[in-house]
This record gives sequence, C-alpha cells and structure tokens, in this order.
Amino acid sequence: MGAQDPRTKFKDSDYKKQEQETPGYQYKMSPKPDCGEESYEGHGRLQDYKMLVTGGDSGIGRAAAIAYAKEGADVVLNYLPSEEQDAQEVKEVIEKTGRKAVLIPGDVRNEQFNYDLVEQAYNELGGLDNITLVAGHQQYHDDIHGFTTEQFAETFETNVYPIFWTAQAATKYLKPGASITTTSSVQGYKPAAILHDYAASKAAIISLTKSLSEEFGDKGIRVNSVAPGPFWSPLQISGGQPQSAIPEFGQATPLGRAGQPVECVGPYVLFASEDGSYLTGQVHSVTGGIQID
Repeated sequence: MGAQDPRTKFKDSDYKKQEQETPGYQYKMSPKPDCGEESYEGHGRLQDYKMLVTGGDSGIGRAAAIAYAKEGADVVLNYLPSEEQDAQEVKEVIEKTGRKAVLIPGDVRNEQFNYDLVEQAYNELGGLDNITLVAGHQQYHDDIHGFTTEQFAETFETNVYPIFWTAQAATKYLKPGASITTTSSVQGYKPAAILHDYAASKAAIISLTKSLSEEFGDKGIRVNSVAPGPFWSPLQISGGQPQSAIPEFGQATPLGRAGQPVECVGPYVLFASEDGSYLTGQVHSVTGGIQID
C-alpha cells in the first residue's frame, strides 16, 4: 500500500457524545481508539528490551506498550485497579506477539508506590531499558471558579510528581544506554482556558524533562518527551473535554481530525531505541499540524 491521505486515514467524521466517569474505560468507547492492536507493524527496533509503561491500559500508553512489544520488547504495564479489563486486553495483545507482559496495578499518586513499581518492574523483567510515563489526569472547567485547590493538587500529583519519584528510583536501576520518556502535551505550549491545571502540569513536565536530561546525560541515560495534540482516548470522554466538544473533537487541526493513539507511537519508539541514541532533552510534538513554540 502506498502513501495514504492523512486527512482520511482514520475517522474524520463526528464522534457521538459518550460520557464516562473518571478514569474512563477504552472497552466502553465507541468507536474504540486504534492503539495498534492490528494496525501497528514492528521492525525489531527494541529486540529484547525491557520496558515499563504507566497508563498502559488505554489510549497513548496502551499504544506505546503494544508498539514496544511488536518491536520485540517485554513490557510491564501500570494502571489503576479499576482499569483491569482494559489492561487484560493489552496483555493478551502483547502475549500474542510472543513477548512477556506483566501487570502491576496501582495509583501513581502514591509516592512509595512509584519506588516499588520501578523495583518490581526491574525484578520481573530482569532489568529495565526504558521507563515510559503516560498516566495522566485531565478535567475541564468552564471558568477559573470551577477549579479547586484539591483538583490542582490531584492533577500535579498524577501528571508531574510521579516523573520526579520515578527518576529518583531509576538512578538505582537504569544503566547507561537506558532512557526515560515522559508525556507532555500541546497544552504545555498552547494552554486552553478550560484546562488551567492540566496545561500548567504539562508545561512543568517539559521543564522537568529537560532538567532531568541535563543531570542524567552524565549517567548515559537519555530523557525525552512526547507532546500529543488531540487524540481519541478515554481521557477525553471522562471529563477531559465538555460533551458538547466531543462530536467535532480534533477537527480544528490542520489535518481536520483527531489522532488515533497508534499515530503517536513513532516518537516513543524512536526515543527508546538506538535510532535515538543522540536524542536527549527533546520534545517531539504529534499534533495534527497544531504549531508549538
């Protein structure tokens, strides 16, 4: 098959409204996001790598985990206990590739859990070559009065603190050649008024990624970030967007549609692989044409 028109490669018509409670479940979505279960083809770029992915049950984290396995890696998936059904689906896909999948449910807002997660992943896989941090929280409000201190804290405790805690733990387990990949967002550059806390947390991730890369370069460990734009995932239908915005979600991009998670995995694979050996402190945007500064 030759080159495909990016405007119509995936769904380019309206989505139906479909509200779920946080954290949202992929198996209940219609249509289900394409996370590469069938569409991603690996090329052995991560053969026998050992990977840890947070938020690996659905959306972009799920797509990254599946891509890693199809590229030849064994994968530990972290997710909330309530997301077990989605996580089991990912495990099945990974195991069909002939790779190992280990499920470790738990809440990354808990500091000690992050330390334990890295240690357990290392022990389960017999090493760690990459830690990919995707787990995130996003909740819109119509104006500034809808945001609370508690919500700001929850957003930063989910999106930012685990990167710091994981990086602290990683120094004990990651060897030269390993890498850490964070997940920022176009919101870190072009913040929306309805996402004050989320946008601020994503800007913080960009800064933290760059500062960690400065310290970890001396250890031979690369640290980079992927900055997605509007991607179809449970994050959007569980409070990340107003229901009124769901039907035309992503259609304001230059390509005229929302992205599917499988379209975001290229930078994750690049950052983790030897092809990215001279990449550190970088942010790779995948936005459907939305420009970032």
